[in-house]
Amino acid sequence: MSETWKAADIPSLTGKRVLITGANSGIGYHAALKLARKGAQVILASRDRRRGEEALARLHADSPGTHTELVVFDLASLASVRDFAHKELAQHRPLHLLINNAGVMAPPKRLETADGFELQFGTNVLGHFALTALLVPALEQAAAESDDRPRVVTIASIAHKRGQLNFDDLQSTKNYSPMGAYQQSKLADLMFAFELDRRLRVANSRVMSVAAHPGVASTNLFQAGDYSSFEKTIRNLLGHVIGIVLSTDSEGALPTLYAATAPDADAGGYYGPQGFQEMTGDDVGPAKVAPQARDLAAAARLWQVCENLTGTKFL
Repeated sequence: MSETWKAADIPSLTGKRVLITGANSGIGYHAALKLARKGAQVILASRDRRRGEEALARLHADSPGTHTELVVFDLASLASVRDFAHKELAQHRPLHLLINNAGVMAPPKRLETADGFELQFGTNVLGHFALTALLVPALEQAAAESDDRPRVVTIASIAHKRGQLNFDDLQSTKNYSPMGAYQQSKLADLMFAFELDRRLRVANSRVMSVAAHPGVASTNLFQAGDYSSFEKTIRNLLGHVIGIVLSTDSEGALPTLYAATAPDADAGGYYGPQGFQEMTGDDVGPAKVAPQARDLAAAARLWQVCENLTGTKFL
């Protein structure tokens, strides 16, 4: 793998269909923009139609002639995820790349999804688990019709290193910590990516599972949410500082793009920036994995829990 890999190194994606969750802003938007410029047919997934339409207009204005479309569904609602997946599969079209990018970060109060799950675990983990499970037929169709291997890219975080899976309180009903719940969800995302890779291998599937993290980037995760005016001011200032000192969301998209398109990216790999403490840098390489993310028994248990909670079973 080249340490100087850039977005310009993305191969031609003409004829490839790509779905990115949370693509209306931040890293998801910049990944969509760069993939569309390489010829991909990019599906921008957003839970907010107005913001999605604004992002689509912005992308078309920036890169006229690209092939993009908007779909609206909410990862915090399993019914919404199922409805979208049903419509997507009804088209009988292959899906070459699924990027599980959308996320909720550390709301100050415990919030719930439409299904009663803690918002971060329900959105970041269960929503993407169900989406991936339901879209496997489209990914397998792409595998059957193309020499290139389809990929599922799941976005984790350096925050996973401080995460612990509390199977006795995954929904944080007994004790809610904003960052603790976020760290747990990002650890679960990384474990899901690794377990998905193992199960795909056992099934002799050509679909790849790869994980990535952006380091610390100035995205709307720092500003969006139900915060007081003071908290919003502080988060806005923090976002600006991060944008100056660390990575922009465009730079933060590089590990995602590498995991999604680089020929050297390995199935079961985990990639991130190579700067100080993996927080910044425009070089992409293998990311450090906390020991708890390699716990095979916990990963298998997490998978079973996700199947039970979402009502979706696969692999």
